[in-house]
Amino acid sequence: MKAWAYNDQVPGPQFRVRQGDRIRINLKNELPESTAIHFHGVEVPNDQDGVPYITQPPVKPGESWIYQFTVPNSGSHMYHSHHNSAFQVGLGLLGAFIVEPSDKSAEPHADLDYVMILNDMSHGYTLNGKGFPATEPLVCKLGQTVRVRFMNEGMMIHPMHLHGIHMTVIAKDGWPQPAPWKCDTLNVAPGERWDVLIKANNPGTWAFHCHILPHAESPMGMFGMVTALIVQK
Repeated sequence: MKAWAYNDQVPGPQFRVRQGDRIRINLKNELPESTAIHFHGVEVPNDQDGVPYITQPPVKPGESWIYQFTVPNSGSHMYHSHHNSAFQVGLGLLGAFIVEPSDKSAEPHADLDYVMILNDMSHGYTLNGKGFPATEPLVCKLGQTVRVRFMNEGMMIHPMHLHGIHMTVIAKDGWPQPAPWKCDTLNVAPGERWDVLIKANNPGTWAFHCHILPHAESPMGMFGMVTALIVQK
């Protein structure tokens, strides 16, 4: 399918940095129209916020722009175009921006850490840029703890439902929840990020999907926003 991409991949490269890191990102625009990058949820200085006509001029075709800042706040965040964004983000100009805390002593233990970017625009109902059956399953061993970072880059709400095992919600928009809570269906609205822990205590292959059913199933079977959690014995 046609896509616009950061570094030739959808989603774009995953940033994993540490709170307090100084980072420098060089955007070179090879698109046929202007663009910019917004670091969604990262509390950057105003001139690094990436919103054309508010904090910077648009980056025109053939031009470059440098974003440079010290990462202030930890958590699960995103980056995406903020120029003609309904079109550009829909075509693939999006990615995960994950910031590890400078003090990790309060971080919950997780054996595996997955990012799940939800989208519902130009490429259909997708998880990490693909629709079922091309989606990547989450594979773990019995007894392991899996951290899933949901990120909604789309325009619709997606209640993500896991069969067979509950989720423990530990953070919203990068901020720890004061009291973690349990669910098997978690509503993820546009722009939101939710972090959950899954204790893989029930072996088998479990469906993991959006529970707005037309986003996940048709008369021909499952499609779109569907993957599987595979708990191996």
